[in-house]
Amino acid sequence: MRKLICSFLIVLCFLTNSISAQTRISLNLNAAKDTINKNIYGHFAEHLGHCIYGGFYVGDNNTKIPNKDGIRLDVMEALKKLKVPVLRWPGGCFADTYHWKDGIGKKSERPSMLNVWWGNVKEDNSFGTNEFLNMCEVLGAEPYLSGNVGSGTPQELADWVKYTTHPKGSSPMPDLRAKNGRPNPWNVRIWGLGNEAWGCGGNMTVEHYADVYRQYATFMTDYPKKLYRVASGASDDDYKWTEVLMQKLPKNMFDALGLHHYSVISWDKKGSSTDYSESEYFSSMTQALFMEELVSKHSAIMDKYDPKKTKALAVDEWGGWYDVVQGTNGAFLFQQNTMRDAMIAGSTLNIFNNHCDRVKMANLAQIINVLQAVILTNDEKLVLTPTYHVMEMYNVHQNAVMIPITLNTTDYALNGKSLKAVSASASKDKNGVIHISLVNIDANKEQKISIDLGDFKANAITGRILKSARLQDYNSFQNPNIIKPETFKDAKINGGSIEVTLPAFSVAVLELK
Repeated sequence: MRKLICSFLIVLCFLTNSISAQTRISLNLNAAKDTINKNIYGHFAEHLGHCIYGGFYVGDNNTKIPNKDGIRLDVMEALKKLKVPVLRWPGGCFADTYHWKDGIGKKSERPSMLNVWWGNVKEDNSFGTNEFLNMCEVLGAEPYLSGNVGSGTPQELADWVKYTTHPKGSSPMPDLRAKNGRPNPWNVRIWGLGNEAWGCGGNMTVEHYADVYRQYATFMTDYPKKLYRVASGASDDDYKWTEVLMQKLPKNMFDALGLHHYSVISWDKKGSSTDYSESEYFSSMTQALFMEELVSKHSAIMDKYDPKKTKALAVDEWGGWYDVVQGTNGAFLFQQNTMRDAMIAGSTLNIFNNHCDRVKMANLAQIINVLQAVILTNDEKLVLTPTYHVMEMYNVHQNAVMIPITLNTTDYALNGKSLKAVSASASKDKNGVIHISLVNIDANKEQKISIDLGDFKANAITGRILKSARLQDYNSFQNPNIIKPETFKDAKINGGSIEVTLPAFSVAVLELK
């Protein structure tokens, strides 16, 4: 009788917790088959503001900041912990004005140029192809080069391919590379053919760009290894752009279509990156979560022409965009990074994880000192942002098998509008360990979450959480550690489920063994 009563109480406790849960998540391990490509966790670096100069690169003769060949050692150490898989360079809008041969050879002999897109400042080309590709080797990141099809020529792009991929002695370009101190090729695989061809990349119609793409791609040789070509894709919900490219680009000429989307409140008035209202936060999150619709609809168009999903969707620019920090150059796009950005990052990465059958690469804009950066620098000082910490927590999903989930959650409502309060994604790594990432975007209320594990029997659970006292909190050069991951203790195994209490505006990653 006593055993019966105990069993009844256990069941009653489970039912009570389940009933009180505001959010219910179910894992479907039997349907897990698609791998979360590590390149979803990629980054983007442009010659813009202090992303390159003062961010990555401080010059060969800098004795104040520890560096090797001008590359900051503290930045390399921090980025290695992120496991940066792929890095896009040199743009952005800058890419279609960049002529790569200006950035090779002796630095004293490199011609300068005017950076017309970002402040009309002088670009001395001291950081060029060799510097970038050598840095990627140190970082362990695969380079993604954006080719100039706006103001360049097919020959110029074809020569860049030869310079970076062909063996010494095969043509003049590899011999030029050897003369510049690099006998062996870097074997660059990923190439973008232009950037935002609908805008700063040439203001082209999609039909015209499709023809331009075919011309440039024709002269990019796959010798000695096949290249991975990314077409300049749509802006936001320009579904016609995707439709036309899928119709007009020969299947053997491209591997991925790009997509750009920023979580911006309004292009006319973006708002402060730190001094914002809950209403402005809600608008930012509305734009961030719009990524779900964008990915779904662009993927559906691609499915019509590529049902076997041999072509990828590459979201090679995404992130939050606000007004620059007061007192900084308006063209340098320097903004702070608060818990709002952690919400954008966590929610967006969950979307990408859950669509990993089509999304194979994404590149956060931008990696240092620009837009939703993971690192901010000021002379010798360095700050890790909330976005950095989210991406570091989430890197456990890289190359793991995505576990489909069913999610039912309450709404985060404000001023008569509503958004889903919780987002989530899950994966199983090569060692059989399950990771579940959770985001509660509600600015005011915690969430009681019940996670049904299905056939998985969890023996142990650990977790980390990113949270703060205020939504507007951020890490500054004066106080760099206000926001950092902590051990998460409000997740408990309850039979075949996990019961979680997730604070308002927080991100958590659970590990189940």
